[in-house]
Amino acid sequence: MFNKKECVAMLLAGGQGSRLYALTQKVAKPAVPYGAKYRIIDFPLSNCINSGIDTVGVLTQYQPLVLNEYIGNGQPWDLDRIHGGVHVLPPYQKASGADWYSGTANAIYQNIEFVDRYDPEYVIILSGDHIYKMDYNKMLSYHKAKQADATIAVLDVPLAEASRFGIMITDEDDNIIDFEEKPKNPRSTLASMGIYIFTWSKLKAYLIANENDKDASKDFGKNIIPDMKNAGEKLVAYRFDGYWKDVGTIDSLWEANMDLINPNIPIDLYDPAWKIYSRNPVMPPQLIGKNAKIQNSMVTEGCVIDGTVDFSMISDGVTIETGAKVTDSILMPGSVVKAGAVVEYSIIGENSVIGENCRVGARPEDFENRDEWGVAVVGHGLNISPETVIKPKDIVSEDM
Repeated sequence: MFNKKECVAMLLAGGQGSRLYALTQKVAKPAVPYGAKYRIIDFPLSNCINSGIDTVGVLTQYQPLVLNEYIGNGQPWDLDRIHGGVHVLPPYQKASGADWYSGTANAIYQNIEFVDRYDPEYVIILSGDHIYKMDYNKMLSYHKAKQADATIAVLDVPLAEASRFGIMITDEDDNIIDFEEKPKNPRSTLASMGIYIFTWSKLKAYLIANENDKDASKDFGKNIIPDMKNAGEKLVAYRFDGYWKDVGTIDSLWEANMDLINPNIPIDLYDPAWKIYSRNPVMPPQLIGKNAKIQNSMVTEGCVIDGTVDFSMISDGVTIETGAKVTDSILMPGSVVKAGAVVEYSIIGENSVIGENCRVGARPEDFENRDEWGVAVVGHGLNISPETVIKPKDIVSEDM
């Protein structure tokens, strides 16, 4: 047995993704590019490591080459661990013969030995084709507090869309009292997100029983969840109210990409407290707003720009808000220029914030005596109050 883990994640990434047509003819759906620099699988993998789950089995099957190569040893997601880490788990030859994964439950069943190596108390089952940011540790704490046998993440969806999902009917305490798989006339709008936490000892018993039932379809939604409910196990719903998108169709993939540049859609790739990691550099791509004007400049990754930039060096993670103007300046990583501020011929240090309507530096032409002119400097990690004026040659090393 390996070092014991409290919770192991099993990420289902073997589906064909036939509704994405040409996009998945040569790659598995979780390996489809998304958001200019990511692949879909980056989101559940990043959620795992951000949630403190460092042991992940990725179950692959259909067109796995690109996905296997992309995951590699897991280093981009900090999952290259000696004890745990990420493991690609394709179907394999056993003494009894070789079988493709014949359903989501069968895929986990075939990897019982992998899970048992870590002797976990809990297992979280994830899908590899959803775009969302979620703290699985909060869901696990909820599972423990409820003393549940299974916890299912749910999203409240419009009634018109409910028939597309597995629907949970709950009591006032969010205990699941009934379950309907894609009902024509849904009795609830609580849709399963395909994210489950199970107490492992319980799930293992149901997986074995399901496998021994030759008439079962080997699926969580069609078999495992209903079987547990019918047996009187405690199933609870965990309500999630953030952004979540199943990108299983061309339309939903397009919408999910467009959501990233829609200011009214709450998915934030720029939150340093919950990074989305990828094999590409960690910073997300630049976001150039509708008011932005950029010329003669170098703009690196992770920037959010909705102001004017000219002849400047913009480092990674910089924010330049609407109406701000940056000219002939160097903005170091993580710096922020608030709305209406003007930065000219200046160097702004890392993670410093230039407040609204500040004026930092000036053009040399504004000075009759060139000796009075020079580059203005704001040091690292400083906050400059709104309306502050920092003159040419000034070197600021503390908050103003």
